[in-house]
Order: sequence, then structure tokens, then C-alpha cells
Amino acid sequence: MLDRLAQHADTRVSMPAVKTLIIDQQQRSLREMAEQPPRATLAPAQHAAPPGSPERAIHDAANSTSLPGKLVRAEGARDSGDPAVDEAYAHLGSTYKLFWNVYKRHSIDAHGLPLVGTVHYGEDYENAFWNGAQMVFGDGDGQVFNRFTIAVDIIGHELTHGVIDTEAALLYQGQSGALNESLCDVFGALVKQYSLGQTARQADWLVGQGLFTPKVKARALRSMAEPGTAYDDPVLGKDPQPAHMSAYVDTPRDNGGVHINSGIPNRAFYLAATALDGNAWNGAGRVWYDTLCDKRLRHDADFKAFAAMTVQVAGEKHEAAVRHAVEAAWKAVGVLP
Repeated sequence: MLDRLAQHADTRVSMPAVKTLIIDQQQRSLREMAEQPPRATLAPAQHAAPPGSPERAIHDAANSTSLPGKLVRAEGARDSGDPAVDEAYAHLGSTYKLFWNVYKRHSIDAHGLPLVGTVHYGEDYENAFWNGAQMVFGDGDGQVFNRFTIAVDIIGHELTHGVIDTEAALLYQGQSGALNESLCDVFGALVKQYSLGQTARQADWLVGQGLFTPKVKARALRSMAEPGTAYDDPVLGKDPQPAHMSAYVDTPRDNGGVHINSGIPNRAFYLAATALDGNAWNGAGRVWYDTLCDKRLRHDADFKAFAAMTVQVAGEKHEAAVRHAVEAAWKAVGVLP
């Protein structure tokens, strides 16, 4: 998407995308240099809050790229009056609540890691990311993108990268990379549904709703229910995500299409969750979480290996109906025969 925007004739659209791509490449290189072995633990928190309580700190980069920036809201402080600051604080809390209340996971590393965020990062920066230690949010360009703190599922998505780093450490390339992205969408969606009190069938299954300005013909960044339908816009192009293995995209770009092919496991999760109804974080969500944390899951797992393990975990820890729903979902998207 950013590659396409960077080639646009209107510099108000292209320049923010170009600057964002440069920053993203720099951040990706830094993360790869500091990459830890599979299942390595993050550095222990120096001032971890007691289990059940998050420890949040929101900073303001003042449109620079220096991190973390000036502390503007610490844990327990009142609203700052800055929407980006207060959204980041609230949504970090919502993500913590899902992982603690449902899975009894004490923050990203399971040991109370403080949740640090920086807002107003860069000039017209069109992204949000987890850099291995903290969250970072851009303000968008106002033409295509709104501020990146606006969607709770985006924050849930990015923080889940930290959970994955601590657990399976899925390689960010090809199918394991697409699984990495899909798991982040799954738990981002669950954060959203949990905060809204929605069942699987009540949810819209849209990721990043609200990120685009009204000028853009888009519902969201991605649709887990209908991959490939989130946007169709003259500037953005059409959503390229496949919903079935028959449309799998082989490409050297985007680390082997990690943001594109994630649509396939995304739809599998949606199908499993809605087949079971109720709250997605309990049935299918519990299976996906247990699989992510299972020591048998290899860091280079492909779709088929991950699917087989979810079926196995569902059979070991859940009723027959859960296992059936999970297996049927993976068959429906062509991952399992």
C-alpha cells in the first residue's frame, strides 16, 4: 500500500509515504540486528506492576524520531487532553485487559513488562510499530491516513508482535511471517471485541477501521471475514489479500507477502470463531493462544504446520465441537486437505 502511495503524482500523498517507507526500513533493520533466538525472554522489567495491573507510560516525540520523547502521561494520571496520548493510554490498557483477564498473561512478556508508547512520531508518519521495547504511533498525513492511535485493534495488533517475540518468535518471512501478521490481526480483533463486549457473530471483523480519512473509499485496512474487500480506491488500489490458498500470492516483496497472504489464516480464524459463536476470545481465541505458546510450534512454521497444531491443541484441551470447527475452518481456506 505504501509503495503504491509513494508513486502517486500528488506529492501530498507520495511524500509522506516515501518518508514512512524510509523510517520503516530503518526500524526493520534495527530489529533484525537485535533479533533474539526463538522463545527468548525480553529483559526483565525493572518496575513491573503487580499481576492484573498494567504499567503504562505515554511519551510525545513532538514530530521528531527520537524515542521515547517527553513523558506526558504516566500510569494512573488523568486525561491529557491530547487525543493521541489518551487513545494510546486507553488502548494499551484494553490490550493488557484481554491478555490478563482471558489468558492470565501479565503484559507482553508475561512478567509485567511496562507498556511504553510514543505518539506524534515523525512528520506525517503513516504507520505504527512495536520496536521490540515500545509502541510508536504516527499522526498520518491527513490526506489518506488519520492518526494511528484511533483504532484499538491496531494497538492490539502491534503489541501482539511482542507476545510472538516472547513465544514462538515466528520468522518474519513467507508463510511464517504471514502467520505472524495474522496472529497479530487475530488478537487485535479480540482486543476490539473484548472492549466492546461483542460475540463473534456481532463483530465486524474489520482491522483498522477509522484509520482512513473520509476521502478514501475504504472500510478498513483489512477484513478478516472477507479478505480482499477492505478497500477499493483510485489512490490505494484494491485490497490484494487472498481468502483461499488457491489465490496465494508468491512475491519477493513485503518479506514474501506477509501482509497479503495473512488473509488466508485470518479467514480461517473468522470461520472457526463464528462457527462456535459466543465470544471469540474463549473458543477459537483460546486455541490460537495455546498454540502460539506451545513449545512444539517451530519458529519457521508454515500455514499447514500451524493449522495442524491448532487442530491438535483443540483436540487435547477442548470439546469435540471446537476441534471440528477449527479443522473445518482450515479446510475451507484450502490449508488442510
